Amino acid sequence: MKTLTEQLTQYAAYHRDPRNIATHFVGIPMIVLGVTTLLSAPSLMVGPLPVNLALLLALASSLFYFRLDMRFGMVMAVVLGASLAVGQWIAAQNTAIWLMTGGGLFVAGWAIQFLGHYYEGKKPAFVDDVVGLLVGPLFVVAEVAFALKMRLELQSAIEAGVGPVRVRSTLAA
Repeated sequence: MKTLTEQLTQYAAYHRDPRNIATHFVGIPMIVLGVTTLLSAPSLMVGPLPVNLALLLALASSLFYFRLDMRFGMVMAVVLGASLAVGQWIAAQNTAIWLMTGGGLFVAGWAIQFLGHYYEGKKPAFVDDVVGLLVGPLFVVAEVAFALKMRLELQSAIEAGVGPVRVRSTLAA
């Protein structure tokens, strides 16, 4: 399994334009919440806990994140837990609200992602490696950490591999 630095460096290679990164701060949370919402129904109640595909995917994803890094794993588990809570609440509404909200978030999130990759001039990372679908949310969390001046050694290692975020895109604005 690749290390945290290797995963984020590979992903970052597709994300050096600040406009593309900015779209990820909106699009990826929408996609995560959309998927969580759509997979939150139907649920099998095990005591007070609703067990569904969203929960199983969140648990498997959290294990992936914890194997990469304990600190980021904790943050991702909290993010996924919050997404599960909201997604399950939406899924408990009528079928039209559940499907329109989950589907709408998913489709709109991807539209925003593809706009960002238009600015970047590169295809999304998952096209070359499906693991990029899991690394995307982690990339957003890492970018937040870097903006807060945390994990700067990781940021330096990533930039050593792919260079810094471009201040100005090579594409016409």
